[in-house]
Amino acid sequence: MANIYNCDPSELIEKSSEELKKLESIKAPDWALFVKTGMHKERPPLKNDWWYVRTASVLRQIYRFGPIGVSKLRVKYGGKKNRGAKPEHFYKGSGSIIRKIIQQLEKEGFVKKDLKSLHKGRLITAKGKKFLNDIAVKISNVPQKKEEPVKEVKEETKKEAKPENKTDQKETKTEKKAEAKQEPKKEIKQEEKAKQTEKKAEAKQEPKKEIKQEEKAKQTEKKETTKKVQ
Repeated sequence: MANIYNCDPSELIEKSSEELKKLESIKAPDWALFVKTGMHKERPPLKNDWWYVRTASVLRQIYRFGPIGVSKLRVKYGGKKNRGAKPEHFYKGSGSIIRKIIQQLEKEGFVKKDLKSLHKGRLITAKGKKFLNDIAVKISNVPQKKEEPVKEVKEETKKEAKPENKTDQKETKTEKKAEAKQEPKKEIKQEEKAKQTEKKAEAKQEPKKEIKQEEKAKQTEKKETTKKVQ
C-alpha cells in the first residue's frame, strides 16, 4: 500500500498544495504577499502560492513527527542568516505563519490537539491521513504506466549490443596475435644490443691491457740492468 513514506516528498507537496487550493477553509491572508518567512530570509517568497505549499509541508511534518508543536516546527523551517563579515547565526522560522496554518488545518479537520501524551502538540486525524495517502497513491501509480516502453527499449539495446561485442572480440584476438608476433622480434633486438655493448666494452679494455703489459716489461728490464751494474 502506497503512503507518504514510499513517494517523492516534493511531488507529494506539490500535488497536495493544488488540492488544498480547492478548500474554502484554507486561504492565504492579505499580508502573505509582503511578509518574510523568517528572520534569516532577506526577501519574501517569489511564488504567489507559497502559502499552500507551506500548509502542505506542515501537514506532512505533523503526519510524520506528530504530536508536534509550533516551537519545533519553527526550528524545522528556520535557517542561517547571512550577516556579512560576522559569522552566520541560526534563526527560527516565523511562528505566526505556522500558527495560522495549523488553525486553518484544524478548521478543515486535518489536525487536532493532543493533550494526553507527554509531548503536547498537534496530531493528524484520520481525514488528514486519508487526504495525503490518496495523493501518494496517485503519485505512485503514474510511473507504473511509463515503465513498459522503457523495458522494450532496453531489450532492443541488448540485441544491438550483441553483434558489437562479437566484432570487439575479433579485434582483441587479432591485436593479441600481432603482439605475440612482435614480442620475439623485440627479444632478438635486445640480445643484439647486448652483444654490441659487450663488444664495445671489450674493445675499450684491450688497449688498456697492452699498455699495462708494456709497462711491466720496462720495469723488469730496469731491474735487470740495475742488477748487472751492481
